[in-house]
Amino acid sequence: MLNSKTPLLACVLVALLGVGATLGVQKHENVRKVSAVKLPNLPGQTLTAELVEYPPGGKSSAHHHAGSVFAYILTGRIRSQTSATGPARVYKAGETFFEPPGSNHLVSENASATEPASLLAIIIAEDGAVLTKPGNAK
Repeated sequence: MLNSKTPLLACVLVALLGVGATLGVQKHENVRKVSAVKLPNLPGQTLTAELVEYPPGGKSSAHHHAGSVFAYILTGRIRSQTSATGPARVYKAGETFFEPPGSNHLVSENASATEPASLLAIIIAEDGAVLTKPGNAK
């Protein structure tokens, strides 16, 4: 039997189900700055370490970085391709890759749909630079 509260309850239920589905389907990376140190032997440059974590099936949008990037895969397997490295390749825990300045990071994603993956990115860039920007470098 329907009453005046039925439409309101239906809307609340749909909203709650939608929020739950959104929370359970996070497919983007989580980036956390671990450290940033100005380099005394390279005036005007900062070395920044960032932990990048991908949920199963997670990926980053195409992007570019302000400087040089050295990446060390900590856990899982990460598929990566930059404009400087050729075709996409899967890197496993313990492997590394390098992104030269001005390159575009075209593919950056967890190669597994069931296991998380993470990497440590070491970036050397000008002091105060925005380290990651969406899209291609100009």
